[in-house]
Amino acid sequence: MRNLTKDIVDRGEIYEVPLVGPEKSQFIVFDGNRRVTCLKLLDDPRRAPTVELQAFFKEQRACWRGAFLKDIQCQVETDRDRIDEILFRRHTGTQNGVGQSTWDDRMKSTFVARTGKGNGPSVADEIEKRLSDARLLPARRKIPRSTLNRLLSAEPFRSRVGFSMKGGKFEFTHDPAKSLNALARIATDLTNRDLVLGDIWDVDGKQRYLDKLASEGILPAAGDSLNGSDEGKLKPKVRAKRSKPTAKATPTVRSTLIPQKDFAFTWPGRLQRHHQIWEELQFHLDVRRNPNAISVLLRVLLELALENYIKEAKVSVHENDKLAMRLEKVGLHLQAAGKIDAKQLDVIKKFKQGEKLVSADTLNKYVHSPNFAPSPEHLMSMWDSLADVVVLCLKA
Repeated sequence: MRNLTKDIVDRGEIYEVPLVGPEKSQFIVFDGNRRVTCLKLLDDPRRAPTVELQAFFKEQRACWRGAFLKDIQCQVETDRDRIDEILFRRHTGTQNGVGQSTWDDRMKSTFVARTGKGNGPSVADEIEKRLSDARLLPARRKIPRSTLNRLLSAEPFRSRVGFSMKGGKFEFTHDPAKSLNALARIATDLTNRDLVLGDIWDVDGKQRYLDKLASEGILPAAGDSLNGSDEGKLKPKVRAKRSKPTAKATPTVRSTLIPQKDFAFTWPGRLQRHHQIWEELQFHLDVRRNPNAISVLLRVLLELALENYIKEAKVSVHENDKLAMRLEKVGLHLQAAGKIDAKQLDVIKKFKQGEKLVSADTLNKYVHSPNFAPSPEHLMSMWDSLADVVVLCLKA
């Protein structure tokens, strides 16, 4: 963005107009965020996040020749489906243009997860086939397929409705009859325009709609899972004949704080920093080479996760409550909602006790003490004790 700013100042204009859509009395920028941000910071360098960047943009503004831009030309589109089509063509294929920022794999994945656009099988097609076979298709109008694909664009959303598209194959994960009834309700809401694109534009909108269906008893319950009938039952032990190993087994060594498994997240835009910290802790920072960085990020992630849950679940806290007290209040709320059990709550309550390994005092020492060095084993133990709560708070 520094280089982009210098180019804008040198030319005195931008060459690619931003793509925007109206939102009440303002506009949302859908393409051209870097260009618009550079112009905003040139207009008022004090908006930059650091003193160094403020000095940079102030210096660049001084180099601007003539009167500074008061307005810029934009491409205005009111149809969000059309906006998605434009973005899809600009950023998910081979790029031959000049000046566009090519999306990396994560950006492409986020876009596909939000919109349901991609080269795989159409979720809407698969759903229509099954609703048609069950004679549950709405009679009056066709289902808006693009909106249906958007709503069920990621596996966590599909799982709540009772099916999966892993490997490109449609499979029911819950009682088919209950899943079909839920899909029929969704199809009816879409065709009746009780559910429109603007309602489920982002992850938060999708979750709100599915939460509403869950509160009405429309979605399949946990007990309807096709894999849930054996849960909680002890399976008889079968003594298998052991063969002599041909090679020495190599144990799997955990190298990151967060185990590298699928936690079935759908990250909303408001949790962008949470997502970045999570990925650093799950994929990039080695727990044995970077224990100090990990200890600080663990503390930050816990605080941010708690604040997200407090805000979304409307947990009553006092502004002077310390980390341990906020964690306990969140824990009590999670237990009352049936999301954690008494044993997990007991671990949370002990977080206030300074002599415990998993405690607020330990986290504070990790960050502030010149002598208290974090060990990989202690960090992993702390994560394993708090993981369930952190995940639930981030998914709120």
